Amino acid sequence: MQDIQTLDNLAQFAEYSLMDTLNPDPNATADGVDHAPRQVFGGHYVPVKPTPIENPVYIAHSKTFFKELRLSDDLAASEDFMRMFSGDTSHLKEPLRRTGWATGYALSIYGTEYYEQCPFKTGNGYGDGRAISVFEGLINGKRWEMQLKGGGRTPYCRGADGRAVLRSSIREFLAQEHMYALGVPTSRSLSLYTSKTETVRRPWFRNGSYSRDPEVMIEENVAITTRVAPSFLRVGQLELFARRARKNEHPKAMEELEMLVLHLIEREYSDVIDKDLPLEEKTVLLAREFRSRLTSLVANWIRVGYCQGNFNGDNCAAGGFTLDYGPFGFIDMFDPKYQPWTGGGVHFSFLNQPQAAEQNFGMFCKSLEPLLKSHEQQMQQLHVIINDFSKVMQAKMIQMWASKLGLSVFNVALFNELIKLMIETSVDYTIFFRELSNIPEDISMLAKSFYGDSVYNKALMRNWSEWLEKWKASINVTTPETRKKLSQEMKQVNPKYTLREWFLVPAYKTAQKGDYTLIKELQEVMTHPYDEQSSATEAKYYSQKPAELFEIAGVSHVSCSS
Repeated sequence: MQDIQTLDNLAQFAEYSLMDTLNPDPNATADGVDHAPRQVFGGHYVPVKPTPIENPVYIAHSKTFFKELRLSDDLAASEDFMRMFSGDTSHLKEPLRRTGWATGYALSIYGTEYYEQCPFKTGNGYGDGRAISVFEGLINGKRWEMQLKGGGRTPYCRGADGRAVLRSSIREFLAQEHMYALGVPTSRSLSLYTSKTETVRRPWFRNGSYSRDPEVMIEENVAITTRVAPSFLRVGQLELFARRARKNEHPKAMEELEMLVLHLIEREYSDVIDKDLPLEEKTVLLAREFRSRLTSLVANWIRVGYCQGNFNGDNCAAGGFTLDYGPFGFIDMFDPKYQPWTGGGVHFSFLNQPQAAEQNFGMFCKSLEPLLKSHEQQMQQLHVIINDFSKVMQAKMIQMWASKLGLSVFNVALFNELIKLMIETSVDYTIFFRELSNIPEDISMLAKSFYGDSVYNKALMRNWSEWLEKWKASINVTTPETRKKLSQEMKQVNPKYTLREWFLVPAYKTAQKGDYTLIKELQEVMTHPYDEQSSATEAKYYSQKPAELFEIAGVSHVSCSS
């Protein structure tokens, strides 16, 4: 396949399976000009035209992903491409489409159904408020959907402006490609554009504030980042159609649920679920496969120190990858209850993510139950799959912790002692495990990761030394060759660099002044997170969080305002 040099080249790969096989909202407008909040009672999607940002400016694109898609790097700054992916689809020609699509979904928080967040209190006005998909196609044998984040208002906008600001767009753009480089399943970043002239007002924090809630309204530049995935189908979408089917809200409710489940299987699971199987068997296999992906995903999150922050059912991709980088964060000082989002609570905190995933999985399976009402055997199988979630999750977590520690067999006592010491000592999560990967002779190398004055606590350091000796006895490295081999293996599990919030803040602050240097620098560093990089890079990005930044609003915690 030749490189895709123009938008016309890209158009040859267009194939809009969602719009062509699922039902549009019967009350949608014919021209896609559908930007006011309203209830959507049926159909799988609303045809809607994005609203272009004013005077778009190119900031960055993912060179890694462009190469994977065989897109020419020059395409990112070309006029036609930039117009399309900054929201202007008016110039597109067939087989591209000028009208994109937005989807509705239900809201569940930690396994509880909610309706109140919908402005109509019915659940029919909740969904993609500022996310509009504009392309779907087969490229290099893989199906990809391209979605504008901040592409303007949709019927689900709940009265908001449909925009994303530069700050949050930079965070998402960098985070997606960083997660991919970390080996964590994720949506991908395509491009990032901002506007020279268009701004919106957002609640945010005062400089140096310790507040948990935004205190001021600030003017921010709008931006659009395009995220890409095999699909953007969410657990919340299945929930919406299952709720309608259970309540028999309209004559096509059960049919639309079945159509959506089959579409999900085709988009995300066609390689593992035989299309010729009966629906009830496909449904059971779907639950089992999603359980496998979701448990692996969450174990990977914890492996790299990532916290989703707001892991509702509508922020949980039904394909089993990371989606919706809103109030996320990479942990600095180890804390099982670490939570970057001020509204997230303990239920979405760092080491509670397996339990949050189990709640989302329960809602996913509950959404499949209407399809199995007359199939008792498959319904029982589904319930076994649900009940075994915690067992599967625990096995994945044990496997993950063993790999981080370089153990062939997980040692519970050794692990529990480590967690206790990490909390007591205030350890930098990333630095600790990376230094452990060097298989240190003594505690001095690990002490690089200790915050505060723990190194002066003789009793604590003695406990650490004893733990280190026990660990070295467990890994049983007897020769320089086996030591080097294990160290290399551990360094492929324990990253050296993670995208901490205090790295991101200077990048988006300078970007607001038109300087994108730090974005490009972070892009380069964070797409090689396991590599040893230059001494200058190490000094800047492999270090403890400065003490003065702890508890600072917008650095140590974020709101969900953008």
